[in-house]
Amino acid sequence: MVGIPEATYHYHVKNFGNKDTNRELKELITDLFKKFHERYGYKRITKELKKLGHRVNHKKVYRLMREIGLKCVKFMRKSRKYNSYKGKVGKVAKNRLSRRFSTPIPLQKLVTDITEFKCLGDEKLYLNPILDLYNVEIVAFEIRKRPTLDLVMKPLKETIEILKNHATYRTTIHSDQGWHYQHNQWVRTLKENKIFQSMSRKATCADNASMENFFGILKQEMYYGEILVSYEELKRRIEEYIYWYNNERSKEKLAGMRPVEYRTQSSQSAA
Repeated sequence: MVGIPEATYHYHVKNFGNKDTNRELKELITDLFKKFHERYGYKRITKELKKLGHRVNHKKVYRLMREIGLKCVKFMRKSRKYNSYKGKVGKVAKNRLSRRFSTPIPLQKLVTDITEFKCLGDEKLYLNPILDLYNVEIVAFEIRKRPTLDLVMKPLKETIEILKNHATYRTTIHSDQGWHYQHNQWVRTLKENKIFQSMSRKATCADNASMENFFGILKQEMYYGEILVSYEELKRRIEEYIYWYNNERSKEKLAGMRPVEYRTQSSQSAA
């Protein structure tokens, strides 16, 4: 009599009187959005919902997030890249990785670089992480006010201690041609610990794309779009972010797992 399909009639009868049939799903989406520090968009939220057993389409999640008013406001902006190249001041190693950034072996291929942040006032912050290409986990890092040699040596020594206990294959560590990585102390330490040294070609960022990608993600999700803060506050935020990145942030290339979770499950499977 009313000229609508029978299925449509039963749908409305079933939901008659319900003001919002997606209320519980919206609440869950909101909780996930807050849990991941407002860094996840609708696609990543959809994947987290599926992990929890919800069969939901990404288009629906997008629509519901718009209705709630949830939007990932982090954005990319250009910033001056820190350049530590001062010409040939030591040994320039060959490029052993040749952009082969994947490996099924933990601690076989490591990459490193230095990036710069502006702080409140005239201060700057320098970060040097070492990343494992096996599961894109940050295995060690150092933060300092100035890009001294200790900025790279401290995480290298921490990484060497990890290698002594866990490495099953000879390690290669890749960097750019910055003066830190040409320095005699860096080169000698690698040789003493039987670690292969690898370097990008001059002015070729793509040779260390995995490290550049991490810097891009880090700055997009916790630095760009935020007001400048003091050195100590920014240092604290970066330390918290790296812990969150390793232990909480899921990666599609890791089958939706977190870096530490991926390493742990793989080691248990091997055992």
